Amino acid sequence: MPTTRLRPSRDGGPAVPFRRELRAFLAAHHPGRPPKAAGDRLRFERDWAAVLADAGWAAPGWPKEWGGMDLPAGLQLVYHQEMAQARAPAHPSPNSFIVGPALLRYGTPEQKERFLRPIVRADELWCQGFSEPEAGSDLPALRTRAVRDGDGYVVTGQKVWTSRATEADWMFTLVRTGPPGSGADGITYLLVDMASPGLTVRPLRDMTGGAFFAEVFLDAVRVPVERRVGDENGGWAVARTSLGHERSTSRVALAVRYRRVVDELFRLARTLGRADEPVVRQELARLEADVRLLALTFARVGAAVTRGEEPGPASSVSRLHLARFEQRLHELAVSLCGPAGMLDPTAADAPEGGRWTWGFLKTRASTIGAGTAEIQRTTIAEQVLGLPREPPA
Repeated sequence: MPTTRLRPSRDGGPAVPFRRELRAFLAAHHPGRPPKAAGDRLRFERDWAAVLADAGWAAPGWPKEWGGMDLPAGLQLVYHQEMAQARAPAHPSPNSFIVGPALLRYGTPEQKERFLRPIVRADELWCQGFSEPEAGSDLPALRTRAVRDGDGYVVTGQKVWTSRATEADWMFTLVRTGPPGSGADGITYLLVDMASPGLTVRPLRDMTGGAFFAEVFLDAVRVPVERRVGDENGGWAVARTSLGHERSTSRVALAVRYRRVVDELFRLARTLGRADEPVVRQELARLEADVRLLALTFARVGAAVTRGEEPGPASSVSRLHLARFEQRLHELAVSLCGPAGMLDPTAADAPEGGRWTWGFLKTRASTIGAGTAEIQRTTIAEQVLGLPREPPA
């Protein structure tokens, strides 16, 4: 049965009882450690998402009408802190909470009714079809074409670096409906059924040995007009809503998680007998400063959201800092492991189950995903430092 929700007051009074109530729920219902097998883990995460949704503990910032909790930003921060500290399983489809805000703002009543509740319960999983072989960081240059044909669009093109595409039921994507060269003014936002005829998903194996990413080919894929979000050629505004929610109040959970990871790295250094080496101590001190700055930066962004403001360039600062921090942390961890750090993460003798080597390989992409480090630096240079704007391509 859904839990009765506390009504927040202006003085922040409900924060303490809300935290207590959430802790009690997690103590009673926490599903434990996830299984290691990928398929079993996905089922485990979907089951947990359904438990949260059915009990009224999902989507803290969404309206209750669509399965959320309708919490103010301050209590959203508390929610994500507690979930991270309890090591509660994450939702199996992070992309769902990128398309969800776009549907909440621009979707038709029929689209909201059709998609939002299945998103919250993880009944359906989503992937994001934005990047293309020649349009990743320069997203307005995308070429995937959608031609209107009666009550639908015929879509032809290719998407790449599409995370979780192999398990997704739906893809939200940007397509070119305006003439060539129309840039951001000729883009439309569509919802595509991954089971559509003419759609092919080809996994891309990465450095870790996994296939988290894929390329998606669309060969005359038909998409009904009712699957368009917003106006034709108005997709750029919808996409900005989606992208803006990649760095929402949930970021505070990363600060909690990385505080724990840094503590585990300190423990690794002591276990290996290297914590007293001067160079190692200096690097550990730098990471300690970094993880504290990370928490402060996310708190700064969270405070802006709590005040009802846009985080602005602060989100670029936090994104850039996080990317380099993730890389430095795992570089030091692999260095501490010595020659054993070069073992395949799946090798029986890999230190701590290969977690540090796997993280080292995985975080090579940290400065690319969710906006490259170069884009973040450009934003900071223009909007924070006031330097001349970069010339358009």
